[in-house]
Amino acid sequence: MATIDVPHQASFLEDAEALRKACQGWGTDEKAIISVLGHRNAAQRKQIRLAYEELYQEDLIKRLESELSGDFEKAVYRWVLDPADRDAVLANVAIKKISPDHHVIIEISCTRSPEELLAVRRAYQARYKHSLEEDVAAHTKGDIRKLLVALVSAFRYDGEEINTRLANSEANILHDAIKDKAFNHEEVIRILSTRSKMQLMATFNRYRDDQGTSITKKLLGESGDEFLVALRTAVRCLNDPKKYFEKVLRNSIKRIGTDEDALTRVIVTRAEKDLKEIKDLYHKRNSMPLEQVVAKDTSGDYKAFLLTLLGKED
Repeated sequence: MATIDVPHQASFLEDAEALRKACQGWGTDEKAIISVLGHRNAAQRKQIRLAYEELYQEDLIKRLESELSGDFEKAVYRWVLDPADRDAVLANVAIKKISPDHHVIIEISCTRSPEELLAVRRAYQARYKHSLEEDVAAHTKGDIRKLLVALVSAFRYDGEEINTRLANSEANILHDAIKDKAFNHEEVIRILSTRSKMQLMATFNRYRDDQGTSITKKLLGESGDEFLVALRTAVRCLNDPKKYFEKVLRNSIKRIGTDEDALTRVIVTRAEKDLKEIKDLYHKRNSMPLEQVVAKDTSGDYKAFLLTLLGKED
């Protein structure tokens, strides 16, 4: 379930006027920006952008970028984008880093629905005039390249049907590859990049029943083994995305110095989807509400914006 509090009816013209007013004169009225954008869903935000452009012949996103700064600007910018376009930007930023953030590419590939991932690939092409898979291939090499290109190119079956015999045989294939430490085996990549999520869950459950431990535990290896870490991330994203996102949040906050990029990414991308369940999981796991930890670890308008997306006003 979503955490944002959205009115059933909103006047997009009034919203556009309120945002224009917030950006005019001496200083920006950040509270007004949060009170409008923090309470509008993706469809409503799109209508506000269109209304703003029609009224003022100006791009709302560019205006907000010029008015805001720091982590607050980054969070608002990512929130205002269409979800597929946002994922395209997140993917591009992750790929172009000196040391690419493979986990962000895996997260987008494995936690979005097949239709959503297809929309991300379209948005990426429109924005960057390259395909997502060609950029992933250009900035990676070896086994990581094989895995990531296969994952971003996937268009999985999205239904409920599962094949039990297939789950049994593929659980055995995974077991043999892990036992022989042949993690980069083409069959491992084929299974993870082509099977439906329901089929994979059946395979992972079968693996756990047969081996007495989860596949993610069996994939725990040297933390420096880049491919093994990527493989484990893919399995976690495919098998239990909420649990995966809870851990990303936990890691973003518990380290010395908050990882604002990860914190922003999870809150902004999940606020309209399943952030309520992720919050509940976080509370259960850490004996402290996520809002309380976010309030303690962040400050100013950035803090107020994240708390609004979490469904709690500062």
